[in-house]
Amino acid sequence: MSIDEIRYRRLGYIALTVTDLEKSTHFYETLVGLKMDDEPEGERAFFRCSDRHHDLVIYRGSEPALKRVAWQMESDKALEAARQHFDELGIECIDVSSEEQADLGIGKAFRMSEPTTGVTFEFYSDMAPAPSAYETTHTNIARLGHLVLSSPDRNATEKFLLDEMNFRVSDRIDGMVTFMRCFPNPYHHSFGVGAAKNAGLNHINFMVTEMADIGKANNRMKKADVPIVFGIGKHPPSESVFIYFLDPDGMTVEYSFGMEEFPEDSPREARDLPASLESIDYWEGTPDSRMAKVGVVEPLK
Repeated sequence: MSIDEIRYRRLGYIALTVTDLEKSTHFYETLVGLKMDDEPEGERAFFRCSDRHHDLVIYRGSEPALKRVAWQMESDKALEAARQHFDELGIECIDVSSEEQADLGIGKAFRMSEPTTGVTFEFYSDMAPAPSAYETTHTNIARLGHLVLSSPDRNATEKFLLDEMNFRVSDRIDGMVTFMRCFPNPYHHSFGVGAAKNAGLNHINFMVTEMADIGKANNRMKKADVPIVFGIGKHPPSESVFIYFLDPDGMTVEYSFGMEEFPEDSPREARDLPASLESIDYWEGTPDSRMAKVGVVEPLK
């Protein structure tokens, strides 16, 4: 088995733990603009911004957390290659039960703990379609964009993702963050690793299709008293226009518009940008101190 056989279709979905399911359901459906096909059942709720079963799932819990990050593999062969490689590394892989597969709308799947941060990664190749086409509301959401993870050892996390998961580095900001893509997904980053004292959620991102969506979000969040913690601004690494705001638990959510795409063959070299605010925002904005502070890593169970 070659590491090159571990190939990804996309960042599949993100699972968060929230403390107030009803309040968070209102936020992600009404303010973010995600689609919820069914009322929450028991302890979880599904949301989507695509024609797939879901892109985000939230679970009721006692502490806001990043529950897991799921990767949709390019094929069953790629799924098996990942499983075999982790087995060879001695990393414990846990099969997702048939009951949970049915609930999540996915096929055969397994989970493991990323060894440098403890974040749960799930791998699957198939997800059921949604019962209807996704129709945008106030915001033209194009896709679930990316997740940035905080790591106490950014270099070690980057190395594992590169060497053992076949990711690619698009750019780095020296000592601060590494922007990576799950190969051969073309977008500048489907995953980022930021430096922090403790492992945790930095932010989740949804990409929008119009610049106006960023401006409208700025006004909509202000009217709803949702804290805006960075932006409107423009990121030099990805050329994305952005705005960051907080969900009801204080976890950070981003809308962004525009992103560089990479070809599978002969992409440009990754850039190393200096550690400065100018490398984060062309427009010289400063992040609020509340940004990227909430969301512990929930261990694999």
